[in-house]
Amino acid sequence: MGQLSDEQLRTMLERMVYARTIDRVVTEYSKDNRFDGYWHPGEGHEAAPIGATAALRDDDYLAYHFRGSAWALGKGMALEPVVGDIFGRVTGSTGGKGAGSPKWADPAIGLLGEGGTLGSAFVIAGGAALAIDIRGTDQVALAAFGDATAARGTFHETLTQAAVWNLPVVFFCENNHWQVATPFEVYSPTKTVAERGVAYGVPGVEVDGQDAVAVHEATAEAVARARAGHGPSIVEAHVTRTRGHYEGDLHRADADTYRDPIDILSARIPDADAVITRAEAAVRQAYADALAAPVADPDILWKDVYA
Repeated sequence: MGQLSDEQLRTMLERMVYARTIDRVVTEYSKDNRFDGYWHPGEGHEAAPIGATAALRDDDYLAYHFRGSAWALGKGMALEPVVGDIFGRVTGSTGGKGAGSPKWADPAIGLLGEGGTLGSAFVIAGGAALAIDIRGTDQVALAAFGDATAARGTFHETLTQAAVWNLPVVFFCENNHWQVATPFEVYSPTKTVAERGVAYGVPGVEVDGQDAVAVHEATAEAVARARAGHGPSIVEAHVTRTRGHYEGDLHRADADTYRDPIDILSARIPDADAVITRAEAAVRQAYADALAAPVADPDILWKDVYA
């Protein structure tokens, strides 16, 4: 696929640093304050969601999962609504409904939000892909999920229909090789998630999930394939979970193979240090602004609903 420009690389690095720094301010806050809801750190994962979303257009659809904030940031959501939602403030994209691991949503950039259960990203993205097919546009939908979620029935059901109907959807697995504290080889009957597509006639590829450029290239190929009318694909990005499954979880993954994705991308960018400094400062400012904003009123539960 086309080579990324210097500006695109800087934007990717900026968003990765945003996500890393958000993880760290959540940790700082939760040490001394009540934190409503769970937070699932994405530190060490940043290259996978940022590389993947860089392959999407603004009008493409994304249904994501809950680890960290990089999926929302990668799709183009600004810092203020991302951080505002984490802390349940009215400045959030949902007005503060989703404290903790929130359900960021912005239809203007194709961000469809997160479903209430693991595995819902499959059917949300599959439905969006079906809508694309019915409308006859050249958009693409991407379903982001973790390796353990590939065991859910919705994965197989959606993959079946997407293959049969030739839908423009990319199944993107962010594989950190852990189901909470159970290693991948214990619970998976296959060595990879990508190979499961063979049963459905769907191609699957593996990629180094710690290299944002490699992730972008693999995802861009799958997106181009879907956009050209050739149906679904699976992209499996292998990443390292450097922290526990959720904030406060003391379990740590074996990080012997860990290579920092921010360092890897920074090596491609001459002014990387300046980009990182600016991005960290921007998150700190968004964090301070969020804490100064009002907490959502309980009446917000009755807004944006059908009845």
